[in-house]
Amino acid sequence: MQAQFTQVRLFVPVGSLGAGVRADEVEAAIERGFDVMAMDAGSTDSGAAYLATGTSKNNRSAVKTDLLLVMGAQARTGAKLIVGTAGQAGGDANVDWTVEIVREIAREKGYRPKIAVIYSEQTQAAIKAKLAAGRVQPLPPLGQLDEATLEACDHIVALMGPEPYVAALEQGADIIIGGRSTDPAVLAAFPIWKGAPAGAAWHAGKTGECGAQCTLGSNLGTGVFLTIDAEGFEAEPLLPQNKCTVHTVSAHMLYENKNPFQLHEPGGMLDVSNARYEQVSDTRVRVTGSVWTPRPYTMKLEGAGGGLYQTLMLVGIADPFVLENLNLFHDRMQRALTRRIERTMGEGVGKFDISLRIYGWNAVSGRPVPDDAPPPREVGVLCVITAETQDLANQMAKACNPYFFHLPLADGIELPSYGFPWTPAEVPRGQVYEFKLNHVVEVDDPLELVRFKWIDLAAALEDAHA
Repeated sequence: MQAQFTQVRLFVPVGSLGAGVRADEVEAAIERGFDVMAMDAGSTDSGAAYLATGTSKNNRSAVKTDLLLVMGAQARTGAKLIVGTAGQAGGDANVDWTVEIVREIAREKGYRPKIAVIYSEQTQAAIKAKLAAGRVQPLPPLGQLDEATLEACDHIVALMGPEPYVAALEQGADIIIGGRSTDPAVLAAFPIWKGAPAGAAWHAGKTGECGAQCTLGSNLGTGVFLTIDAEGFEAEPLLPQNKCTVHTVSAHMLYENKNPFQLHEPGGMLDVSNARYEQVSDTRVRVTGSVWTPRPYTMKLEGAGGGLYQTLMLVGIADPFVLENLNLFHDRMQRALTRRIERTMGEGVGKFDISLRIYGWNAVSGRPVPDDAPPPREVGVLCVITAETQDLANQMAKACNPYFFHLPLADGIELPSYGFPWTPAEVPRGQVYEFKLNHVVEVDDPLELVRFKWIDLAAALEDAHA
């Protein structure tokens, strides 16, 4: 029988593995003492390419540098180490890439942890079966899912809750490398396993999911220290010159969440409507009153795949005449480039698109600029040509080259020359990747769509010497 729960000390070294764990914060956490290190390692923030291609946004050296610090701390303290959404997107290839770095460090340093690897990538066939059973539902703004959309996905993942991590902890894992998971679930898993109130564990997980983002100070660190107890949790920074405040802690419920009082997660909803935030010291905030309400278990699906291909061109413009008439220039250039492709490449051109993005004018928002807006001092114009193959996109860019670099604002005036930063002017960007799923799948068991692999380095060493 499990002992009555008292507290869990949770150290979040960084908001995302590879972003730069600080050695001084790791030492500070070791001095305080902690039971578990847990952190996220990925996100959809950087787009669909990382899931579609099974690659990481971070370079290998950055991830290895962070893992050297946290695995060293794990070996010194014996605390558990949990990493979720490994390799940026949490697909099988992303997870395996991360695991190989973990194994490399273990070999180099002589560590012998028991490692649990948790996969959450799904086959098209598995999700088609769920779809046929009526157990896949859309999230706004998408409509009902069809098989053609599933078949267009190169990789599909289902976002795990804490239960797979709890299962790995139950079986004695020292280090857990997990596939795609919700960010708070990775942090909430160990406290829930130890018997913490679900409301406090989930709210602490949400607060600490981005590491030091819930802190502030003159020398902002990367991590945060969370203590979960039977009544709530406390959040504090690792560096003495920084602090958590009622504002920084409570505000994180707004991060990537449409409702600041409710957070929907696999198997339930966190409700902080009646939560109380108290500044218990200059640097530490205590939170009580968070409530977890169980609900039917669903897992969010993310699927990504490759589509068309793009080629880029870029010019800088400081011509006062053009700068005073940028909306007119955009439309004139758009027409000229479109006609140029149609006339020179004929019907075989297939489906294509030309996007002109004027940086310094409206490239970020894409919204129309008021007619009375003052002209900028200079702008950069990015031409993005999208076509069915890379060769077609390249040929379109070459066809458009003279117009893009020399098109006058009006007929009958001298041809201008706009500034181009490199030659050749055309830069093949490669395939365009996009997310194709925004749905949830109903499951009867939180482990139903999850697979485990175990790596026992100590046992492997014993076998090698036998």
